[in-house]
Amino acid sequence: MSENQSATAGSDRNIRLYPWFRFFQGLIFWQAVWFLFFQSRLSAAEAVLIYAIYDISTTVLEVPSGYMSDRLGRRGTLIASAIAGMLSALLQFFGGSFEVYALAQLLLGASAALASGTDSALLYESLSSSGREKEVEHQELKAWRYSFSAYAISAVLGGILARTMDTLPFLATAIAFAGLVLIAFRFTEPRGSGRKGDQLPAHITLRRALTEPVLVWLFALTVVMYLFSHIPFVFGQPFIAQALESTPWSAEAPLVSGVTSAVMMLMSVATSLVALKLRRRIGLAAILLLAFGLQIGLIGVLALTNASIAILVLTLRMVPNSLSQPFILARIQPELGDGSRATYLSLQSFCGRLFFAGTLLVASTVSSDSGQMPYAEIQTVLGWYVVAGLVVFAGLALLVRRVPLEQNSA
Repeated sequence: MSENQSATAGSDRNIRLYPWFRFFQGLIFWQAVWFLFFQSRLSAAEAVLIYAIYDISTTVLEVPSGYMSDRLGRRGTLIASAIAGMLSALLQFFGGSFEVYALAQLLLGASAALASGTDSALLYESLSSSGREKEVEHQELKAWRYSFSAYAISAVLGGILARTMDTLPFLATAIAFAGLVLIAFRFTEPRGSGRKGDQLPAHITLRRALTEPVLVWLFALTVVMYLFSHIPFVFGQPFIAQALESTPWSAEAPLVSGVTSAVMMLMSVATSLVALKLRRRIGLAAILLLAFGLQIGLIGVLALTNASIAILVLTLRMVPNSLSQPFILARIQPELGDGSRATYLSLQSFCGRLFFAGTLLVASTVSSDSGQMPYAEIQTVLGWYVVAGLVVFAGLALLVRRVPLEQNSA
């Protein structure tokens, strides 16, 4: 077999394995019970701090991990991500002290940061090596379906496992990530990936990417959509607790939250089945603005009422992501150099996290010091997010007319 044939065979194997990598990556069995678990072993303040450690770890490592991927290669970075995730789950299973749980969160943050951007870069570069770049939207959507099916399955099974023993979801996650490690080892480094470098230095291709109008517009949209996607994540659980307060389900907020999360993921999978057809019918700009508009509308409904029926609206949280993220990734990949691809994607994620954290800091100034956030405060915060979102939406809609968004798209 010639070198070119070997490289193509390796890339084709990467493409076949990639959806399964995303599936095992999504088997987070502890997702619906993690806060309750830590509250049962730590103080409330320590449980909150545990999440902060994860968030800070992911944010701090976001850009360095992207640079590592561009310099050392996709395969090794994804192997490191899978191993870090497996070790994190094992530490949480054995546990024992705050220090052990804190180390687990550092590893979990490292796992998320190492995979961020690198997984998508490996897929695109494998498609490019096989001459199959036009499949990028289809392959991203396929991976999206595998990933969110895994999230839905593990959310339900994790809750069932926790009823038997509260550490079992972490053990199940460790086993799933052991499978993820095996898949990552079977990847082949894509030909022409960051490890070999570009014809132009990485800093030049990155600077070009940050000034190219198409990428600037998509960068801005991705950052604000990250923010509006995570607002329901932060305020969803207190919203559910408030909405159920006067119902017979008032004591079942954690259960309702878990079921809501599972339905949310399934709604995302269902939407991805029609997303490509809709994108081809109305165009890239229209479907991206539609997705952003849905995010704003969802938050608007939650700001208008806390009736229990509004909980159903939360199940739509990931629908806008299904209508946008695969297409954004597919559009920006051809514009990026191999030597700066993961760095750009990591920088994009880093800015989204910082922007989100900054708005939460502002939102915290209108929150009370009581243990439970009342709906009046939730309503005020969400109302301001809606107003700001409408302003940003109008600006992006005006600017997109000057951006050749459909150029070179599949």
